[in-house]
Amino acid sequence: MKMFTAVVEKCGDTGLYVGYVPGFPGAHSQGQSLDELNQNLKEVIEMLLEDGEPTLDSEFIGTQNVSVSSNGQASGSQT
Repeated sequence: MKMFTAVVEKCGDTGLYVGYVPGFPGAHSQGQSLDELNQNLKEVIEMLLEDGEPTLDSEFIGTQNVSVSSNGQASGSQT
């Protein structure tokens, strides 16, 4: 069994959950719930894998928090 990491966001306009696998062309989908999104992504990935193992364009590393002051300046920057 292969494991892929998906990035998931909730669209402010539609309320849908949108997900994609970084670096895996075509591996993206949406759903009205996280469960539906997960099932849709699974189906898309399985379909894409029928064409063979993907060559990933990039690799998911993680997330990073970035702090900025209320005036939009990055912490530690000088004006």
